[in-house]
Amino acid sequence: MKTLKASILVVNYNNSKYINENINSLKNQTYKNKEIIYFDDLSSDNSISIIKKNKNIKLIQNKKRGKFGSYNQMKGFSEIFKKSKGDIVFLLDSDDYFDYKKVAKIMKKFQQNKKLVAIYDLPIYVKKNKFININNKKKMFKTFWPYIPPQSCIALRRKTFKDLMHKISFNSFPDIWMDFRIGIYLKYIEKKFYIINENLTYYRQVENSASSKFNFLSLNWWKRRMQAHDYIRFFFNKYNIFYQKNLDYYLTKFVNFIIK
Repeated sequence: MKTLKASILVVNYNNSKYINENINSLKNQTYKNKEIIYFDDLSSDNSISIIKKNKNIKLIQNKKRGKFGSYNQMKGFSEIFKKSKGDIVFLLDSDDYFDYKKVAKIMKKFQQNKKLVAIYDLPIYVKKNKFININNKKKMFKTFWPYIPPQSCIALRRKTFKDLMHKISFNSFPDIWMDFRIGIYLKYIEKKFYIINENLTYYRQVENSASSKFNFLSLNWWKRRMQAHDYIRFFFNKYNIFYQKNLDYYLTKFVNFIIK
């Protein structure tokens, strides 16, 4: 049986504080048939110099950074994907890191079941040196508004990643990030994905991150939730999927009307 190759794709922007931990978690993976590729989005810290110190890691440097982080992220992953050769694509943000057995466990699942197009693992939230395991597998993708694991918990077959990037990379809905777009695509179009019931990804929650301004039930949270509903409606209409507004939509619409 052919040993599948893993491509670990990492997008970085000013994460020099965490990037050594990120790099070491990839270099120390028990799975050996892998490549590691970084995309740096014009960092102004010393991220690039840290990455360059490591052998057997490819680095692609962006030349022009856009206004919206969500679009920049999609562009970054698209660019390094073009330079990759792996059968399975792992996505990772540069402030997160992997359990040292993660790649081996995920690759084994893909090897065992050729029909699977994507695999999610469960995150371990890292906040101020506290570790919290997220174990709500049963809630994932079960409803119209599913819990979708973070970006760094996603691994996909090469063809699946290529196909979905063509279908989600439109520069609209700037507060809707790539993990949400991928989750909706997999739930309603591909459908053949698996959620491994293990916490294999350390997902760091830091102050002043892009997601920190969307605190639960804040004004920005409600505005992004409305944009997510609009994204789903746009996506469904674009790909001829039956769409029906639900109670959450009307509640979110009402709250946004009040807070204008």
